[in-house]
Amino acid sequence: DTPAGPVRIGGMCKGAGMIHPNMATMLAFIATDAAIDPDLLTSILKPAVDDSFNMISVDGDSSTNDTVLFLANGASAVTVEPETELVDEFARAVGALCAHLATEIVRGGEGASKLFAVSVKGASSRAQARTIARSVTSSNLFKAAVHGSDPNWGRILCAAGYSGAEFDPDRTDVWIGPFRVFSGGVPQEYSEVDASRYLDGPESEVVIDLHTGRFEAVAWGCDLSKEYVEINADYTT
Repeated sequence: DTPAGPVRIGGMCKGAGMIHPNMATMLAFIATDAAIDPDLLTSILKPAVDDSFNMISVDGDSSTNDTVLFLANGASAVTVEPETELVDEFARAVGALCAHLATEIVRGGEGASKLFAVSVKGASSRAQARTIARSVTSSNLFKAAVHGSDPNWGRILCAAGYSGAEFDPDRTDVWIGPFRVFSGGVPQEYSEVDASRYLDGPESEVVIDLHTGRFEAVAWGCDLSKEYVEINADYTT
């Protein structure tokens, strides 16, 4: 509800394989009963897409066929105006909805049994944080490690290293869930059994703190399973 009355936002999407934005083989449709100028709606949708659909990966493959549509019919008679508290609230709701839809695509990816997030913090720029986060979620080696519940922090640092983003490993902390596995350039003591048990769950998180700035980003990926290989090995056009 808003001071001017209730506004509804809903969405649906599909996508299973060839998911590695910008964007991927996916379709997403969002609708609202708010009245809003198309240019303002576009200015809200683009950053929401950048932080959601453009931060997911199922298999590292992209496609030319993708769409995100946002439709507004004004049926609520509530007008979203620029530079108001309402537009900020509306934008936050759109962002949350897009993030939910995007992670559901990953959760339902081909052969996927686990969803994991990679949060990069303390980056010197947003681009640096996004690049590293997406590199780790796209790493087949780390995706396979997640599938096998292997807390292999070396594969995380490896993917961060070849991402093309510059950072200092000696200033970097790496966490797998509640376990700090790497800090100050050296591996840390932690229970591999407990970390593996953590990765057994359907959702997990990796946190990489670069300690070089104030920017951050999060990307989402899924495990790489035998089922994914079977689906795509048997696939015929």
